[in-house]
Amino acid sequence: MIAFAALIAVLYYGRDLIVTLIISALVALILNPAVVLVMKLRIPRAAATAIVIGIASILVYLLAAMAWSELSTIGEDLPTYSSRLSEIWTRANNDLDQFEQNTISSLLPKNLLQQEQQIQQKPQEAAKARRKRNAVPTPPPPPVIQEVRIHTDPKPVLTTLYRYVSGYFHVLVMASFVPFLVYFMLSWGEHMSETFSRLFPGQDRYMVGKSWAGVGESTRAYVLGNFLLWVLLSSLSTMTFFLLGVPYWPLVGPLSAFFSLVPYVGLPLSVLPPVLAALAVPNKFKIVITVALITAALHIVSMNFLYAKIIGRRVRLNPLVVTIAIMFWGLLWGGVGLVLAIPITAAIKAVCDNVESLEPYGRLLGDD
Repeated sequence: MIAFAALIAVLYYGRDLIVTLIISALVALILNPAVVLVMKLRIPRAAATAIVIGIASILVYLLAAMAWSELSTIGEDLPTYSSRLSEIWTRANNDLDQFEQNTISSLLPKNLLQQEQQIQQKPQEAAKARRKRNAVPTPPPPPVIQEVRIHTDPKPVLTTLYRYVSGYFHVLVMASFVPFLVYFMLSWGEHMSETFSRLFPGQDRYMVGKSWAGVGESTRAYVLGNFLLWVLLSSLSTMTFFLLGVPYWPLVGPLSAFFSLVPYVGLPLSVLPPVLAALAVPNKFKIVITVALITAALHIVSMNFLYAKIIGRRVRLNPLVVTIAIMFWGLLWGGVGLVLAIPITAAIKAVCDNVESLEPYGRLLGDD
């Protein structure tokens, strides 16, 4: 129990370092096939890694620039969009009130309804007459004198900016290490795996190598599978939203596809961005329903058929274990823990499957 509590404390207080290492390893697993492909052109591994990371950085920059332009457009259209949502909300409330009144009038007899309206009107008329009798002319309010205060000691802009950024400073620092960690993991990965296996003697070395390969295979299957599935869903969603005339389709499509990969709550999360964007189109409520139905259909097909074929065969985890893992890592690391819960659990299962003394735990985590 003491060792378990110490492990939880290390995972919690060292989450910035551990999460940075895990994210770097996942990115390295995504880029490793591209590095191997470039190496077939007789380019050294270090140079191939630099080329792949450079191309990936350019792609990330282009996606970020596209997302930023869409966010700027959303910021400009926000007043119109807010008024549109307020109009829809008011209309829905009016329709609901009208439906309630029609229901009550259809259920109650006309005599009782008229009597109820008269009873409600009599106190209101008596109150109005009482207010007229007791009305006293009120004197005009005194003029308001506004005090003009001169701030002689304004806060510096740098101090305000520092207070805002300081809360995210450690995250930015750790994120700056990701490209370097990815480069060294890709260029020195084989050397690290060989030297790490030599730390164990005899038969344990074979077991460690097998466990290392199992972790890499299961994690690579999960990460690459989700990445390919996200690319496919993003392409289909973006093309569909463009044809339907959904605003901000370059941003809404990839965002909806990303939310669709979230376990258990992926369906409502994936439907939410395109529906909110489609509400900005005036007098086109059919588009909202069509977008919701198409997004839900894409999620169901991808999660029930494509996910099982691409990922499910290699990452075989018990649904109960997956749920507990998502709860545990989400509580420990927040939103990042929700994303990393399944690959971490799959890696633990791969180690248990290849270590003889831990095989019962591997069967407990699996779905066999």
